[in-house]
Amino acid sequence: MKDATYHRKGFGLKHVVDADLKRAYESDLIAELKESDNVLTRNGVTVRLAEAFGFCWGVDRAVSMAYETRRHFPERQIWITNEIIHNPVVNSHLKEMSIQFLPVKEDGSKNLDCVGEGDVVILPAFGASLDEMEYLDRRGCEIVDTTCPWVSRVWNRVAKYAQGDFTAIIHGKYNHEETVATSSRAQVYLIVQNLGEAELVADYILNGGDKAAFLERFRRGCSKGFDPERDLIRIGIANQTTMLKGETELIGKLFEKTMISKYGPSKIDQHFLSPGDTICDATQERQDAMLSLIEEDLDIMLIIGGFNSSNTGHLHEIAMTKSVPSYHIDGAECILSAEEINHKDENGTQTKISRDWLPPSPVVIGISAGASTPNQVVAQVIDKLFSLRSAPGRP
Repeated sequence: MKDATYHRKGFGLKHVVDADLKRAYESDLIAELKESDNVLTRNGVTVRLAEAFGFCWGVDRAVSMAYETRRHFPERQIWITNEIIHNPVVNSHLKEMSIQFLPVKEDGSKNLDCVGEGDVVILPAFGASLDEMEYLDRRGCEIVDTTCPWVSRVWNRVAKYAQGDFTAIIHGKYNHEETVATSSRAQVYLIVQNLGEAELVADYILNGGDKAAFLERFRRGCSKGFDPERDLIRIGIANQTTMLKGETELIGKLFEKTMISKYGPSKIDQHFLSPGDTICDATQERQDAMLSLIEEDLDIMLIIGGFNSSNTGHLHEIAMTKSVPSYHIDGAECILSAEEINHKDENGTQTKISRDWLPPSPVVIGISAGASTPNQVVAQVIDKLFSLRSAPGRP
């Protein structure tokens, strides 16, 4: 792609859009909480906020670049190939700025046909697949690439695997934009969503099995023409950067042990390449902060973030390891009343309404938020919690 039509570093307008970003996403209440060691009590409600939460550097960069793009191209048609990040508030703001989101076809694929020559296309923080990049290049588009550097780091690793004829075993979600983009850069790949699927692959490596059943099991997550008997001889591990770090590490150790058992320790380098540390710093900081928070004396936990946010979902998984009730919500509007809350279910597949969720005062509520959640959204949730106990007659 020509340098003149490919932008990776923004347009030098951060100082121009800063006021808009602060007004839209920052909060005086969050600043007050940070000044009081992330603990605040009002109306019999004590909020304990995780030490690390909300917007990460990569998200802040992507959103800022989107705002800069509109300022730099005030009259141009601007598209985003997907949600800039997984947060409904941020994406709504961009739509209000006349930045259009590519429509999705019935089969779930993006409809790129509406993009015209000379249009500006923003690639989200998750990145874009090579097929999409090549298509947009042919259309003569101007590209603004906000891909997180942590994601690019994984892409570089996957590309090295391809050069050495190693199959990329990717720990990620089949249909997540980042995993789709990463797998497009692999010569041969297999996606495992969790340790359980990784164990199935490891067992096949050691013991063989029904190839047809294996391919059916992983049909949504393997490269075209994948052959487990041929393509699992040399493997390298990669990951979606927002997965649980502990699980990625376990998967890496599992496959290392598997290949040592299969080929012997002296030949391990010919058959296995470890992933290194490719879980992004911000994801790990938020997971570590959640692990610390759940050790506090809490009555309930609220985890705030888009319902399709992978890193928010993993924060909720950590919270659910404790017996304290926890709820994944995407904003203050999910708190319907002191009696009812709308939240993502325990399986992470749909939302549901739970009753009698808020214990009587005094109550201590732990709060964290995914890396795509603005401070203002967190503050709105906290304000809503305080207001529930300020009404006359509230316990």
